[in-house]
Amino acid sequence: MTNYQQLTEVELKNYIKQHPEDEDAFQYFLTIMRAKPGIVVSTEEQAVIEFQKRIQAESTH
Repeated sequence: MTNYQQLTEVELKNYIKQHPEDEDAFQYFLTIMRAKPGIVVSTEEQAVIEFQKRIQAESTH
């Protein structure tokens, strides 16, 4: 088991991509995203959409 709370944001994203079944890690990621200014995620559906946007943006760079 990975201590996802000690990972960087990039490492955490990669961890979630590789372990989509890890609900605790995903929820921790959502907590981090909600704390950022300008990002409003209040439902799991919004979080999935936001996460997919970020994965796409990261993969095109």
